[in-house]
Amino acid sequence: MRAVLVVNPKGGCGKTTLATNLAGCLANRGDSVVLWDLDRQKSSLEWLALRSPELPVIHSLEGKDEPSGKQKRKHDWLIMDTRAGLHGKNLERAIKPVDKVLMPIQPSLYDMAATRDFLAVLHEEHLLRKGKYFLGIVGMRVDARTRAAVTLEAFLKQFELPVLTYLRDTQVYTNAAFQGKSIFDLPHYLNEKDVADWQPLLIWLAK
Repeated sequence: MRAVLVVNPKGGCGKTTLATNLAGCLANRGDSVVLWDLDRQKSSLEWLALRSPELPVIHSLEGKDEPSGKQKRKHDWLIMDTRAGLHGKNLERAIKPVDKVLMPIQPSLYDMAATRDFLAVLHEEHLLRKGKYFLGIVGMRVDARTRAAVTLEAFLKQFELPVLTYLRDTQVYTNAAFQGKSIFDLPHYLNEKDVADWQPLLIWLAK
């Protein structure tokens, strides 16, 4: 089982959107996926509760207990949706066993300030492993061609962290979520543009 942690200290940055759609993407390609909701609000579990049994199955995990050895052998992926403000020992426990960390960021002053402080903590506590394939940044609700995207890229250069991809601000994600769906569960004519935005992220995950 490969584990992916979706984390950012700030609420409302798109962690659950990223986690649920990543789980939906992997399930649609035939992988066995477990979605672990570590947020008190349990938004990912609410999304799963709406999901039709006719859609590709995504298994759920809640609480603080890690997957058992049997679960790790049975499933291909563990996607972890975390709460805002994760820090200290809880952050250390969450990051150390995972294969990849995804950090969704919106190009706003407040999001970038929170991310700067969070990255400083990761460095100070030696929680960032060496190598460019451990931590990936995803620009949320932004068009890559805008000034906001350029500002975000300039901000991240100081940390030597490139943006893997940008997921645009669209109702496609919102409308799909109301039905317990990811964008990968939608017809091609509805998701074509957005699915293309995910390809760089999926290539990075495979490395």
